Amino acid sequence: MQANNRQHRRLGCRPADRVDTDRVAMLPLPPVAPLVGWRQSLQLPRDHYVRLAGNDYSVHPSAVGRRVEVAADLAAVTVTCAGRLVADHPRSWTSHQTITDPGHVMAAKQLRRQLIGGTSPQPPADQVEQRRLG
Repeated sequence: MQANNRQHRRLGCRPADRVDTDRVAMLPLPPVAPLVGWRQSLQLPRDHYVRLAGNDYSVHPSAVGRRVEVAADLAAVTVTCAGRLVADHPRSWTSHQTITDPGHVMAAKQLRRQLIGGTSPQPPADQVEQRRLG
């Protein structure tokens, strides 16, 4: 017994008789495979995380304030800045998750220490300008 061998009243023929006609009507496949996945370009915020499908993925904090390219497919989320890879995470299919690379946390701590320690020295008390109130 073969499949699609029964005469259908609505079609007026057997479905197996229509296979050749359907194949002739089909278009050929394109020479280049279509792009799959998701891409977005954005400026990286101060918290050095990008949001994708309800999840937050960490990015190296050296890219904060710069334009980054976020690309995602079924398996991975990658972030590049000026052609340099600044994040690579496996894709999480649950929602409301924060995926953090420990290297990004350490780099953020180092940058924070440099910023706090290097830019705001306290002047001695005798060098502070006093306003005249008279």
